[in-house]
Amino acid sequence: MIHQALLNPKSIVVVGGSNDVQKPGGAVLRNLIDGNFRGKLYVTNLKEVEVQGIRSVHDPAMLPCVDLAIMAIAAKYIPATVELLAHTKETRGFIILSAGFSEESAEGRILEKEIVDTINAVGGSLIGPNCIGVLTPAYHGVFTQPIPTLDPRGCDFISGSGATAVFIMEAGIPKGLTFSQVFSVGNSAQLGVEEILAHLDESFDPHTSSRIKLLYIETISKPQMLLKHAASLIRKGCRIAAIKAGSSEAGSRAASSHTGALASPDVAVDALFRKAGIVRCYGREDLISVASVFTFPELRGENMAIITHAGGPAVMLTDALSNAGMQVPHIDGPDSRELLSQLFPGSSVANPIDFLATGTAQQLGTIIDYTDQKFDNIDGMAVIFGTPGLTPVFDVYDLLDQRMKSARKPVYPILPSGLTAHKEVKEFIRKGNAFFPDEVLFGNALARVYHASGPAPTDPELPAVDLEKIRDIIDNSSDGYISPAAIQGLMDACGIPRAGEAVVTTVDDAIKSASKLGFPVVMKVVGPIHKSDVGGVALNVKDAEGVAREFNRMIGIKDTTAILIQPMLSGVELFIGAKFEPSFGHLILCGLGGIFIEVLKDVAAGLSPLSREEAIAMIRSLKSYKIIEGVRGQEGVNEELFADVMQRLSALLIAAPEIIELDFNPLLGKMDRVVAVDARICLKK
Repeated sequence: MIHQALLNPKSIVVVGGSNDVQKPGGAVLRNLIDGNFRGKLYVTNLKEVEVQGIRSVHDPAMLPCVDLAIMAIAAKYIPATVELLAHTKETRGFIILSAGFSEESAEGRILEKEIVDTINAVGGSLIGPNCIGVLTPAYHGVFTQPIPTLDPRGCDFISGSGATAVFIMEAGIPKGLTFSQVFSVGNSAQLGVEEILAHLDESFDPHTSSRIKLLYIETISKPQMLLKHAASLIRKGCRIAAIKAGSSEAGSRAASSHTGALASPDVAVDALFRKAGIVRCYGREDLISVASVFTFPELRGENMAIITHAGGPAVMLTDALSNAGMQVPHIDGPDSRELLSQLFPGSSVANPIDFLATGTAQQLGTIIDYTDQKFDNIDGMAVIFGTPGLTPVFDVYDLLDQRMKSARKPVYPILPSGLTAHKEVKEFIRKGNAFFPDEVLFGNALARVYHASGPAPTDPELPAVDLEKIRDIIDNSSDGYISPAAIQGLMDACGIPRAGEAVVTTVDDAIKSASKLGFPVVMKVVGPIHKSDVGGVALNVKDAEGVAREFNRMIGIKDTTAILIQPMLSGVELFIGAKFEPSFGHLILCGLGGIFIEVLKDVAAGLSPLSREEAIAMIRSLKSYKIIEGVRGQEGVNEELFADVMQRLSALLIAAPEIIELDFNPLLGKMDRVVAVDARICLKK
């Protein structure tokens, strides 16, 4: 838990406080004073007698005991000052605004470690270094602007970047987004995003705590902590949106398997967020839009009505919602005709509902009432309203405010005239409302929130496996790619169906094995990484002569040590893979297999262990899912059996964490079976 001296201090000292409010030490002191901090406030400044009306202490040793120190002095002086405050002044909360630590140099990293060691030794809590500070109801411990009016119903915001925190508040506040607490963690030397989120979870009060959490993350240092506490908060009724920056890789590494090439660290982030129930965002305006959606009542269905007096934005919103998997259903029937009769000629109620540029506030109210109370095929309303500035339109914004508070269905206001209707919008926000300036950003945000899944089960039930046999095979295998016999043993121990096969090193054994397995057969080289690329796969070999011919050709391929023979099976080619991602754990991927994995790269990823629901959801999220369902009379795949293999792989990875990469490619799927016909497993003990 975070020390209360950081969260709710009774006394604060600004070390390096200044009369110059253009410096961090002066600005943070001004914000503390303007924020009416109710405790005792002290300042240290070597040169000044009085700083912003507060008597300055020249030497920190002359201070009384103080709960929280906010530090704005040069990095080289901070370790000694922290030592003094922690051990002689009982200071347990520290916010270090100063830069010059691990973000700059090895010497700075040493200073930072020294500070953390001192604070840890006394059980204290540190935010920073290199941060803008902390905003809580108790105090305004930041040196930046803007300072939002803190609202317990607003967002708890944790940011790894101080500048990004400022820019998000700067853009969100004018749209009606409110904040409850803001934590800028900077270098996260002791407390990072994960630790602050853990505190919000462990201290959550269903009556008083904010139910909206926003995260800006550049490095996920403790993914399992993030997963645990994000999922816990969401189960308690919270909603979480996060930006994970730094998602692109500077360069692609040479991967030795399909899974290795496809399972990037950013894929792991996606999988982690999905497993926790976090809505992932990709920019500041995106995060603000999603956070604003969170402030509205939960949308109970996917059917939206678009109410507008401007055709273009309605068309763009219809496209955005439809492309994101939402519905804008046609509205028809006696009630719609009755509504149309109350609007000006030329209006339309088919959906979008267009009441024309000449429409009145009263007509808008009638439309919302009909949509809310009579149109059962509608779950929510998006109201697009702007103005050319000819006359004031306070009546429309007042009506919107009233209907948003009284309607049974959510009413989302899209207000593009933030400049022309500045006074009206400002009054609308003053009444406690958030709005959306852009219809497409809104549509995308709403769809992502609606389609977000809840947290996955913490400990899903998995199929039973032969743990003793798995451990025996792993313990007796060396690092690197293991033998076909070892792979067969692991698959059998997990109950993963596989094609019958034989590994041969002579042409006579090849002919005998092929005859026993039954013609036609498939022949594959053992050894080369990408068999198809070197001509190491022969399909539909129908007789002994063909087996002999292909064996003699393939055994001469570079790096080939043996030939694998299997019966020729048919079905939809599928792919399942796994990759160990440090700190995150094992990623499991699925998609279409064979050459499709390289051409389409249409894969879904999840963090192991997978529940049955997670596995099914991954399969159904594939763009190629229609092929798995079966199209144009072609037999599809039994997705329950497909999901069962993914769950059995989860159980294998728990039993054998030494597996770092694994491909089942292809599996052949039909409605009565899913069978692995090729597999590669790489270990690192």
